[in-house]
Amino acid sequence: MADIDKPQTEQYGVLTDEAIDRSRLRLGVPQPQLNPPHNYEVTADGVRHFAYGYGDDNPLYCDPGYAAGTHWGSLIAPPNFLYTMGEDAAPKPDLETKALLKGDPFAGLGSYQAAMEFEWWRPLRLNDRCKVLQAQVGVQPKPSRFGGRTVHITHDYLYTDGRGQMHAVRRGTWINAERHTSRDRAKEKLKQNPYTDEQIAEIDTAYAAETRRGAEPRYFEDVRVGDHLQPRVKGPLTTTDVVVWHLGWGMQLTPPGAFGIAARIRHKAPGLYPRNHLNIPDTVQRLHWEPERARELGLPNSYDYGGMRETWLTHLITDWMGDDGWLWKLRCEHRKFNYIGDVTWVRGKVVDKRQANERNEVHLKVWCENQRGETSTPGTAVVLLPTRDHPVTLPVPPAADLDGMITHELSRFSIGG
Repeated sequence: MADIDKPQTEQYGVLTDEAIDRSRLRLGVPQPQLNPPHNYEVTADGVRHFAYGYGDDNPLYCDPGYAAGTHWGSLIAPPNFLYTMGEDAAPKPDLETKALLKGDPFAGLGSYQAAMEFEWWRPLRLNDRCKVLQAQVGVQPKPSRFGGRTVHITHDYLYTDGRGQMHAVRRGTWINAERHTSRDRAKEKLKQNPYTDEQIAEIDTAYAAETRRGAEPRYFEDVRVGDHLQPRVKGPLTTTDVVVWHLGWGMQLTPPGAFGIAARIRHKAPGLYPRNHLNIPDTVQRLHWEPERARELGLPNSYDYGGMRETWLTHLITDWMGDDGWLWKLRCEHRKFNYIGDVTWVRGKVVDKRQANERNEVHLKVWCENQRGETSTPGTAVVLLPTRDHPVTLPVPPAADLDGMITHELSRFSIGG
């Protein structure tokens, strides 16, 4: 959060060619993790707490006895559980690397998450440990539709399982823009009325109607283009929902710990703890449950995390595909805030089917839609399904190890072109 020693040609809050060039120097350089993982190991309790935090009681994730009887042979973690895992795999940086990674070349610019995408190659199983390697892999200057220009920065989080095999990649892209152009973005209006008893009853009816494919295989042959996935409902979102989410997800941004532990962290990174109306330092994340803080930042109410909606989309998909299916890819964009009090309907439909390289792929369009009829998070996904003759063949990662994956990802993004 602290400012950095910048070349004299860089200007705070201005997107310069020098800042872009400086960011490009970081491509492929492993970045040490600032916080320890919420979970060092896949445990039945940790997985259950995470799944309950997004409203999922799937026994594949929550009942070790049930999971042992599936073709996986043990409890496995839900796809997005990787958010909670990952011991740092970055080598200890030398002085030159520390200088390279110090500060933010785009300090003073507005930063907005544009997209998050995942690829999963094998599950995290009960008792697995996990390593993660973070590296910047993309730097792409682009014009802004609001005037001026922006730069899109893509970071990879590469995960291995307990045997050192590639588990997944989480690939996030953030847009950095000058605030004088980003403030021209249309300001979102919010009007929230109390729900009627009839509206709450309608939502409860939707919850009661939800079914899970579970142990009954969904075969590739039986899926048709145009099929709709049974919707999932999430909401009306409450502060309690956000608290329960954090129990399983951890804190992510603010280092873990309270009272004296938090005080010691605060003295090292005071920017993570802005003061509240009583002049008490408190986490920057409190805008997600403290409406007053959200309003101080120009937002009408507190709101969820993008990671929650990403996980809601996987809940929709994993319930639909059943125990024998495999969620291979998910990509989504967070385009609108999902405020406390909002209802989110999680929807999807089949848009394509393909057979290639022993994979039986079902391509999905998925999205989150609020009670105002607005799509807050559109996305796409690819699911692998069994046929009546063959089980799912898990996808092969593009490279076998972390170094190879970084090389692949840099090539994928044309070395930041």
